Amino acid sequence: MIRVLLVDDQPLLRSGFRALLDIEDDIEVVAEAGDGLEGLLLAREHLPDIALIDIQMPVVDGIEATRRIAADPALAGVHVVILTNYGLDEYVFNALRAGAAGFLVKDIQPEDFLHSVRVAARGDALLAPSITRKLIDRYVTQPLDTGTGTRTGTGLEELTAREREAVALVAQGLSNDEIADRMVISPMTAKTHINRAMTKLHARDRAQLVVLAYESGLVVPRGS
Repeated sequence: MIRVLLVDDQPLLRSGFRALLDIEDDIEVVAEAGDGLEGLLLAREHLPDIALIDIQMPVVDGIEATRRIAADPALAGVHVVILTNYGLDEYVFNALRAGAAGFLVKDIQPEDFLHSVRVAARGDALLAPSITRKLIDRYVTQPLDTGTGTRTGTGLEELTAREREAVALVAQGLSNDEIADRMVISPMTAKTHINRAMTKLHARDRAQLVVLAYESGLVVPRGS
């Protein structure tokens, strides 16, 4: 059973999401909150698998709530998915930095929403395609040479050349199958490279790899 916490200051939206989730046999909404602080307290009480959190809320906003959840060892099993009405803006990258596993726009189709909850519950990073492409376009161009060009002290020096290549491709928004095609390896080997890189870099998920790749210089911001 996938246990979900809903955190949004709009009761009507919470009711809509709950109605979608409650009819699924493998999903249970364990609690609802109207602000980030209440959401944090309920996360500690219920230890959900997924916390669906709005960005802009009173008392404590979604980014700060995400940061506190990610920093709490007792909540290591909670995967935060940010709910947003917006396209790409500074909130997106800041929430990734804070530890969000991904984003969903609130006008998502119901079937895609349910699929996304299940994907996030598996521990996979989740970025709505529209946000992923804008994120990549805004922040990321081509990967640097996998042997040079990265900043020291980032942990990337612990990666093999193939692991660095895989991380750079993750940061470009490629799936495991697409990474396998690009690297001319099997999807299982691609997944192994990515999982080993996540372990070495202490990344919570693929979303965190995007942040690390950008901040370390493995991939470079546009205009740099």
